[in-house]
Amino acid sequence: MNIQQLSSAEQFIEIDKHSKSIYVMPQKSERRFPVHNHKKGQLSYVEGGLAYIHFVGNTFVIPARHYIWIPPGVDHFLQIRLSSDAIIHNIYYPDDDKHIFYQHTGIYPVNNLLHEMINYTQRYDYDIKPSDPDFAFLIAIKNILPSLSPQNVPIALPTTTNERLRPILRYLYENVEKQLTLKSVSERFNIAERSLSRLFQNVLSISFLQYLKQVRIVKAVELMLQTDLTLSQIAFDTGYQSISAFSNTFQQLANMRPSEFAATVR
Repeated sequence: MNIQQLSSAEQFIEIDKHSKSIYVMPQKSERRFPVHNHKKGQLSYVEGGLAYIHFVGNTFVIPARHYIWIPPGVDHFLQIRLSSDAIIHNIYYPDDDKHIFYQHTGIYPVNNLLHEMINYTQRYDYDIKPSDPDFAFLIAIKNILPSLSPQNVPIALPTTTNERLRPILRYLYENVEKQLTLKSVSERFNIAERSLSRLFQNVLSISFLQYLKQVRIVKAVELMLQTDLTLSQIAFDTGYQSISAFSNTFQQLANMRPSEFAATVR
């Protein structure tokens, strides 16, 4: 049976069925898996479009031409928003390497070498055992990750199940182009400024202003991927009055200038 025809629970069993094997699972359609974890480390490469990886308390954006490494045992679920011709490459590796790189979640850009190597895996069957000649090639991909991935791109948004805060977060996401302030948002939701500020700190452990910066950068990343807007237009459409302010905030949160980031995804 094709892997795509299996239920989520069956797929997860197949991934961890053989502890020493490498499991390859391409995905071409939008699908949201339930919260789960694996005994194997996971490499998920976004060939095109946009994906979101949800952890407890955080949602990370995985842009096109980037991959995420997820260590074994980490609860998560992947939400994919892709165009019809896009694909995500998922490769699951045995937990047999103690290098510090593989012990932490990270999102990294993919250079041409890694891009070609991961694309080559499309020809593989799903479970590659150590005796298989292709096993060495898949291990080579894993082994070069630390040297090819020096810069983590942590584009993230804190998330919550708090029913009082969730509609406020949704409002901020849907209105990033406006000149939002703690006062204007508190008035809209009939909450005292001090109470709203405390709500962000107590629930998300960050300030209102810091969350607003992060949601604007997430929106900017989406616009870079989904439109042909210039960086100046994207800055304006995400609430910035100058390209320099936008660029400085982007670098602060994504560890690179928006022009550098755009060059990797466009």
